[in-house]
Amino acid sequence: MRVINLSLGYSPCPNDTFIFYALTHGRVDMPGVTLTESLDDVETLNRRALGTELDLTKVSFHAFAYLMKDYCLLKSGAALGRGCGPLVVTKKPMSMDALRGKKFAIPGRYTTAHLLLMLYGEGYDDVVVVPFDKVMDAVASGEVDAGLVIHEGRFTYESRGLVRALDLGEWWESVTGLPIPLGGILARRSLGADVIHSVEDGIRQSILYARAHPDETKAYIKAHAQELDDRVIEEHIALYVNDFSLDLGAEGVSAVEELFRRAADRGAILRATAPIFI
Repeated sequence: MRVINLSLGYSPCPNDTFIFYALTHGRVDMPGVTLTESLDDVETLNRRALGTELDLTKVSFHAFAYLMKDYCLLKSGAALGRGCGPLVVTKKPMSMDALRGKKFAIPGRYTTAHLLLMLYGEGYDDVVVVPFDKVMDAVASGEVDAGLVIHEGRFTYESRGLVRALDLGEWWESVTGLPIPLGGILARRSLGADVIHSVEDGIRQSILYARAHPDETKAYIKAHAQELDDRVIEEHIALYVNDFSLDLGAEGVSAVEELFRRAADRGAILRATAPIFI
């Protein structure tokens, strides 16, 4: 059997290391496919995908809007759900109206968090890009007036003395009735349907293995996590790895399509000219 080696990029966040543990540690087999993984923060992955560096990669759905010519979305491995959206945080209580024209720290121009801020309204375009794990530092130091918090920061911002101005996920759910699509796994279209579907199934089996063997995954997850508190890691995985991660399903697909429709209507992205899936 011919074996192909594929490059795979994903983030060091607990949800991704949980999802990919079994696939990258020989616990799940994909006939004819081997993987060489690299771990980078989400905005680095977004930019690497824009340069078509990787065969398979986690990206923000915002970035995917610019990648459809070369990449398709997989139906497994996504970060999509309810109650899991990015937060706008500040040092002292402030309304979103009061934050118009103020400076925001964002975790990347191509993050879905940034896209959601643009969709929320006008006047939030004075932004500075910082690594996702430095956003709260920028807010706490007064370098910026507000920050977009993603990943583990959702569980730790209060311990940093920060307050929430808006939950963009709650806002999205209130105006669309849909779960919030944050990030997904992409595959090069040139790999072909057979390989892509094999990878989709491999990711699904990897999630099921991790769920069945949670203690086995812990050392790998903690080796890469920004936040090492066991409770935070467990809450992070429980929130971001859900049934949509196993299969987007009709509701998940509708959420992705609605995000792209609203973003195109707003002029934040161009309308898609390629199908989302293979």
